[in-house]
Amino acid sequence: MKGHIRKRGKNSYAIILDIGRDGNGIRLQKWHSLKGTRKQAEAYCAKLVTELNLGTYIAPAAYNTGEYLDRWLESHVQTSLSAKTAERYKELIEQHIKPAIGSIPLTKLRPMEIQQFYAKALAGGCKRKAGGLSKQSVLHMHRLLHVAMKHSVQWHLRSTNPLNGVVSPKPDHKEMRALTPPDVSALLRALNESRLRLPVLTALATGLRRGELLALRWGNVDLDRAALQVRETLEETKEGVRFKEPKTKSGRRLLQFSPLLAEELRRHRAQQSERRLKLGAAYANKDLVFSLDDGKAWSPDNFSSEFAGFVRKSNLPHFRFHDLRHTHASQLIHEGVSIKVVSARLGHSKIGITLDTYGHVMPGADETAVLKIEGWLQNVVPKSENT
Repeated sequence: MKGHIRKRGKNSYAIILDIGRDGNGIRLQKWHSLKGTRKQAEAYCAKLVTELNLGTYIAPAAYNTGEYLDRWLESHVQTSLSAKTAERYKELIEQHIKPAIGSIPLTKLRPMEIQQFYAKALAGGCKRKAGGLSKQSVLHMHRLLHVAMKHSVQWHLRSTNPLNGVVSPKPDHKEMRALTPPDVSALLRALNESRLRLPVLTALATGLRRGELLALRWGNVDLDRAALQVRETLEETKEGVRFKEPKTKSGRRLLQFSPLLAEELRRHRAQQSERRLKLGAAYANKDLVFSLDDGKAWSPDNFSSEFAGFVRKSNLPHFRFHDLRHTHASQLIHEGVSIKVVSARLGHSKIGITLDTYGHVMPGADETAVLKIEGWLQNVVPKSENT
């Protein structure tokens, strides 16, 4: 393997690499361009020849970064990730990443261009209104690009991952919100005649996510034992709603719930059965615990909109449906339930996630620790003879 240097203009050189011959004996070459001195061209040529001999050489890609990301979406994202995630990735690529760095040749994408892209996005990258994107949105793009470029290295399209040299934005920490007991009582009183009441009560009693709640089927609920199994979640994309398995193994879990909720669910099932008999063939029997009146799946987006509208019209403090999950976890911790048990009920993949989110909601925990250690010290520290 060898390389040749050819001067193309003032401070411009071409490095031509001989990389072998094809099946017909025709010599194969790869051309690289360099702007600089002759000495720099010689050094670059030597580097490329060394890579050829070591088997680490990456030929210049025939497409730019935007074209690569399109191929990455087709070959990896759309076949390996959920439809919702693939949809989100495509939006980020089309709306933000390709307009900024899509025209840069894949092999020439450097950390500096990516870092500049992040800075501009934070300063004024929002498409819907004046101002920049949030740090969280830019972090999503950083994670997307990191995985995409990692695959470009694995697929021998690049020799290094340019994201390794990029500093990702650190979003401002947002503490979760949990409802107080008076808030919960006011919410349930306001929901007295609403079809949202039982889903809300179930979320408070179990900590289920919205998608898990709307995908819950009677076949996974044992009212006699007051237990349910989380086996599916419901997600919504532009193509409609779809059921899918939880993302992690820990997301598939068995949950016990209170007898009070069991009785509420028992009455709900009886009412649902009456409605199914009344509608007959017009009822779409998908065995869903929480469905529309005709038995069809309840759109997660419509569910959230209905809940937000109800909260707004009821003059209740502003909170999201997801805050009911936070309320469930916070109350368990407040009552002294082990953080490991709380983590398992929430379906977290790591207990560290639970600690990071809820570790601060243990009122009086430090004071309790002091009293505990004080009692222990009183028993083990020898008494002074002067006391």
